[in-house]
Amino acid sequence: MTKNEQYGQKAHAFIPAGAHTYSRTDEVFPENAPRVMERSKGVYTWDVDGNQYIDYAMACRSVTIGYDYDRISDAAIRQIHNGNTASKASKIEVDAAELMCNLFPWVDMVKFAKNGSTVTSAAVKLARAYTGRKYVARCKEHSFFSYDDWFIGDTVMNAGIPQEIQDLTLQFSFNDIHSVKNLFEKYKGEIAALIMEPCDTEEPVDNFLQEVRKLCTEYGVVYILDEMITGFRWDLQGACKYYGVEPDLVTFGKGMANGFSVAALGGKREIMDMGGLTPGKERVFLVSTTHGAEMSGLGAFIETIDVYKELNVTKHIWEMGTQLVEGFNEIAKEFSLQDYFYMQGAACSPNMVICGKDGNASFEHRTVFCQEMVRQGILMPYISVAYEHTQKEIDLTLDAARKAMKIYSDALNGDVNQFIMGNVIKPVFRKYN
Repeated sequence: MTKNEQYGQKAHAFIPAGAHTYSRTDEVFPENAPRVMERSKGVYTWDVDGNQYIDYAMACRSVTIGYDYDRISDAAIRQIHNGNTASKASKIEVDAAELMCNLFPWVDMVKFAKNGSTVTSAAVKLARAYTGRKYVARCKEHSFFSYDDWFIGDTVMNAGIPQEIQDLTLQFSFNDIHSVKNLFEKYKGEIAALIMEPCDTEEPVDNFLQEVRKLCTEYGVVYILDEMITGFRWDLQGACKYYGVEPDLVTFGKGMANGFSVAALGGKREIMDMGGLTPGKERVFLVSTTHGAEMSGLGAFIETIDVYKELNVTKHIWEMGTQLVEGFNEIAKEFSLQDYFYMQGAACSPNMVICGKDGNASFEHRTVFCQEMVRQGILMPYISVAYEHTQKEIDLTLDAARKAMKIYSDALNGDVNQFIMGNVIKPVFRKYN
C-alpha cells in the first residue's frame, strides 16, 4: 500500500468522514486526488507519498498569500514565544482589535474566535438579543454559514436538529429584492437578522446589496454580511468596500491571517456592546473561548495586513484570477465548448461551471476534468487564487487545462462513465451518504 492508502484508511478509522472539514473529504475530490497531505509551501502542496501539486483550493480558501509565508510564520512564532495565551487580555489582541476597527469604518468593536461558524452564530445571537425577535432570513443560494443548528437545520443535512429550530430560519434569493421584501412583509416585526455573503458565485446587480440595506433599516432587521470568503480577497476592506455597502454586523475568517485560525465578528457599537459590561444592561453571553484570542494567530493576522498593504495582494489576486478566467474561457472556445465549460462570478474568486450534454452542471463531467487536472499535478476542486500564484503557475495551469479539456470534450461526446476513474465527485450537502 502507498502511504496515501495507509493514511487514508487511518483517517476514516479515527475521524468521522476522514477529515475535520467536509469540503476536505475524499468524496469532493476525484479518485486520483491525494488522500492525505504532509506539507505545503507557497502555492505548492505535497502528499504523504511526496507527490507535488499546484494547489488552487488553498486550504478551503483560507491561504490568500501563500503557505508558510516567512514573514507571517515568523510573526506567529514570535507570539508563541510570548506565551501564546494569557490570563488576561494580551497586548496583541488589543492591537489586533484596534487594527480591525481602524481598517473597517463600519466596525466599532470586534470579537475574535477560531472559526467562522462561531462568529456567524454570535452575530445571529446578538441580532436576536438586540431586536427581541426570533426569525433569521438567510440567502438560499449561499452554501454555508455555520455548523450550528440555526443554519444546518435549514439544509437537507438537518438530522439531529429539532423541528422548532428548523422553523426559525427563512430563505430569500440573491439578487431578488422582491423575495426579501415579501419575506419582511410576511414576517413583519418578527425577523431579527438577514445574513448573506456580499458575493458568492454570482455578483450583485441592480444595487441589490444597497436595496437590502434600505429594507433592513426600514423593517428594523439587523443586516449581517458574511465576509468569510470575500474579506481580504475582493479588497483589503472586503467586498463591503468593493461594492459600497455598510452592514450592521460583519463576519470574517479564512484569509484574514493567511491560514492561521482567526475569525472575527465586528460591527456597530450599540449592537456589539450588548456582549460587553455596560452597567444596567441585560447580559448577553457572546463569544467566550479560551483560545479565541490566541496570540500566534493574531500576530499572523497583523503581519498579514502589513503584507497586503506593502505588496498590494488583492490587486495581484484580481490580475491572476482574470488571466485564469480569460484563459479557461479561451481554451473552451478552442474546443467549441464555451456553452458547456465557463467561468462566472468575480475574477478574484471565479466559479468554474462544467456541464453535461444537456447544458446543466454535471458532477460526472466535473469529475472527469478535475481528475485530468490532478493527473497533471493541479489540485483544483475550485479556484482560490493566492498572491504566490505567479505567471509561472498560471501558464502551467492553462497548459494542463488544455489537455484536460480534450478529455472532457471526449467525455461530453461519449459515455462519461467510461472516463471516470473511480468515485464521482459529490456535493457536501445531500440527505444521505
